[in-house]
Amino acid sequence: MKKFEIPTIYQSGLIQGIKKQRKLEDPRKKDFSPSTINLGAIEFIFARHFGFCYGVENAIELSYKALKENPGKRIYLLSQMIHNPHVNNDLQENGINFIQDTYGNEIIPWSNIKKEDVVIIPAFGTTIDIENKLQKLGVDIQKYNTTCPFVEKVWNTSKKLGDKDFTIIIHGKYGHEETRATFSHSMQYAPSIIVKDINESKKLAEAIEGKMSREEFFSYFKNKHSEGFDPDIHLKKVGVINQTTMLASETQEISDYFKNTMISFFGEDNYKEHFADTRDTLCYATNDNQKSTLELLKEKANMALVIGGYNSSNTTHLVELCQQNFPTYFISSESKILSSNKIEHFNIHTKKEEISSFKEPLGGKKMKIIITSGASCPDSIMEEVIDKIISFYPSEQIKNKNTITL
Repeated sequence: MKKFEIPTIYQSGLIQGIKKQRKLEDPRKKDFSPSTINLGAIEFIFARHFGFCYGVENAIELSYKALKENPGKRIYLLSQMIHNPHVNNDLQENGINFIQDTYGNEIIPWSNIKKEDVVIIPAFGTTIDIENKLQKLGVDIQKYNTTCPFVEKVWNTSKKLGDKDFTIIIHGKYGHEETRATFSHSMQYAPSIIVKDINESKKLAEAIEGKMSREEFFSYFKNKHSEGFDPDIHLKKVGVINQTTMLASETQEISDYFKNTMISFFGEDNYKEHFADTRDTLCYATNDNQKSTLELLKEKANMALVIGGYNSSNTTHLVELCQQNFPTYFISSESKILSSNKIEHFNIHTKKEEISSFKEPLGGKKMKIIITSGASCPDSIMEEVIDKIISFYPSEQIKNKNTITL
């Protein structure tokens, strides 16, 4: 796999050492068991896979390359490069401006963008409409297009489905940049509709079975289907694709539900004409991170820390998994650990930060702490979190983390 040039501000000798050791021991990634370092009073249990993925590293490398290659030029990003506030802030501090916010709202008027400007397409990709706008302005959209190849793979799958006259069901979050981009591309090939979870999938299945009126359909799925979508015609043949950062088990559940709906409605012998049994379109990193987190659930620990941007879909799903077994805290940086007994963390259910007390304060008895991060979180942030935790313990109780082996 290609090795990317990542700025040193995102690197960590400790974390890179852990990853390198596991890669040497398990080059084919068949072992998803955790890594552990015992520092005496604290034992950190790391997920087998975490942190920057291929698509994120590619996007960061191209963004900094754009800065280096275009001194004096105005450089823009369509929206957030990735869902990590530290990386986005760094890019802005280096002179890159965002044209839109994460929801697609205009920050800089399109009329301000000139042919000679540099525009970077983020890892999520972008819509056909925006591509056309940029091309009309004369902007080169390919040189610094950082669209993740795994997102493009989903678009290619949607084309294959469209070529066989299947309607495309997208499992994703409607407002997410990647889902908006995928929806834009898929509707070029076939009628398309978005479902965010199994409950929306069940409602769509009602439409397939004729148990939902047209009025109810268009009300329930307002703004979530392609133009000209006709539930009486376009739900007889369906295939499922997804936003690449969704929970794998949920995508599988949704896909199985539609398969069983087609078996029930059209019969066992005929369902393959009505349901495209597509391969899971989740990206490899999301898959690996989720499998690694499932292995963490077999461990015994005092708490779990999940690090990343609060609007990161893949990170949120790691939080959902960890919450099944541990007191889990979703934080963006070490600054969120306020004291040995207080932490400011993001509640994925209320969508707000809140302050909680640890069940067992840091600095006391021996602790086992699960730690992982999303695909857009720099290794350096994780090491800063580790250092913050270590700081609450007397030095004589902690071994030098840089001399510890797995």
